[in-house]
Amino acid sequence: MKLRTVIVILLFILVVIAVLGAFWHSVWWVFIPAGLLALLALYDLTQTRHTILRNYPIFGHLRYAFEDIHTQVRQYFIEGDMEGLPFAREQREMVYERAKNEGLVHPFGTVENVYRAGYEWINHSIVGRWPAKEEPRVKVGGSQCSKPYLASHFNISAMSFGSLSANAIEALNRGARLGGFAHDTGEGGISKYHLKPGGDLIWELGTGYFGCRTKDGKFDPVQYRERATLDNVKMVAIKLSQGAKPGGGGILPAAKLTREIAVARGVPMGHDVDSPPYHSVFSTPREMLEWVQQLRELSGGKPVGFKLCVGRQDQFMGIVKAMLETKILVDFITVDGGEGGTGAAPQELSDFMGTPLVDALIFAHNTLVGANLRKEIRVMASGKIISGFDVAAKLCMGADLCNSARGMMFALGCIQARRCHTNTCPTGITTQDPWRVQGLVVKDKAERVANYHRNTIRHFLWVIAAAGLNGPEDLKPEILNRRVSLTEIRTYRELYPYLETGDLLEGRAPELYKKPWVMASAGSF
Repeated sequence: MKLRTVIVILLFILVVIAVLGAFWHSVWWVFIPAGLLALLALYDLTQTRHTILRNYPIFGHLRYAFEDIHTQVRQYFIEGDMEGLPFAREQREMVYERAKNEGLVHPFGTVENVYRAGYEWINHSIVGRWPAKEEPRVKVGGSQCSKPYLASHFNISAMSFGSLSANAIEALNRGARLGGFAHDTGEGGISKYHLKPGGDLIWELGTGYFGCRTKDGKFDPVQYRERATLDNVKMVAIKLSQGAKPGGGGILPAAKLTREIAVARGVPMGHDVDSPPYHSVFSTPREMLEWVQQLRELSGGKPVGFKLCVGRQDQFMGIVKAMLETKILVDFITVDGGEGGTGAAPQELSDFMGTPLVDALIFAHNTLVGANLRKEIRVMASGKIISGFDVAAKLCMGADLCNSARGMMFALGCIQARRCHTNTCPTGITTQDPWRVQGLVVKDKAERVANYHRNTIRHFLWVIAAAGLNGPEDLKPEILNRRVSLTEIRTYRELYPYLETGDLLEGRAPELYKKPWVMASAGSF
């Protein structure tokens, strides 16, 4: 809450006290708020920054106060259960309840409008099955990987220490250890709060090479080997771009840079920490894959992949062509939808740059299938995935496993205040303010993160069983239905062209894929 809002509230309280004082015949009480209001009016009339305050002294502050709290007023008093962005109240409540091991069943039927365009569902089977008691794991690591990782279908997406508080990071990692799933570090490096609980880590390397950088910001293979060979680190992900701000590098203001964050990132204090919009290690797809091979060797054979928000299709296909030419394969690709995001991002990049997840995921899956590489490479999906059905739907579209950032934040207690960029997060998650951070109790929130993961997987397995399927491998595009209009329903197999093995290599792909494939080059982005 801004200082102006606090002042308005305090003045309102003083006025109330003055009125009560006058009512009780203590007239002198009136002079305190009257004097303060007179000083405020004098300030408003003489200041030159705000026209509203010059024209409407005192009362003009109400406008700014209401503007400051309008999000909270809407959220608590106006929004319906299916309203609210980016996540509706119904979605947030679902995560809160599952994180507390409550509300595992739903009362009085769906509140979804099942006849709206865009509604999606999976048809059940008359001969449904009992859900599997244990989640089958996904092997990440192809033929060139000597230390594959058996991953959960639902993991913690990339959120850096710096963007998130120390307590939030530690609670997430402890939850990952309790639940047996992976925690992506984000590009901010591996901190002691990632390592202390002992949970499995996906180490993300962004353009700043935090945690393995030289003084001038270049990649340091010696530091990388020291970190990548830690037992906690199970996979390494090269960050090419992210859904929150595709095409832009991250910025951590100097005001938010604490000593602990500086140590984790390997940067000096007192300066903004800028992540360049491009990598300095490579400039072509071939060079990128040579670096992938180096990273895999230095890590002792652990899975290495890359994460991106799909932009120019020919550039993604250029990487695939480079894999075919060099015979160097990545072990996984994380597709981050343009609708993803935590922390802070320029609004133009967040709202209008990058391919949305559904289109990007299907494109990436099809490209790998058409190039006959899909069996070697796992595909992870990330972007507004918070429920068991969300996981099942993304697997139908072409993913092997999913990551969630904001879902895990809700499990930590996030109330969608949307103050992540202000360092005033009221729940202590996206702030470095010690007073706010201390309110987040690591032990309690870690258990909630583990509960949320377990219950999400439980509902994911229920969806598979209700559909009469043997397991996640049976989730195909023809399983997932989408209402196109009031009277028209299509499966994803009917909505999108799905390529067959080798279609790109043998020239059978539709023009939608053939054109960027011809433009793609292994020697240039």
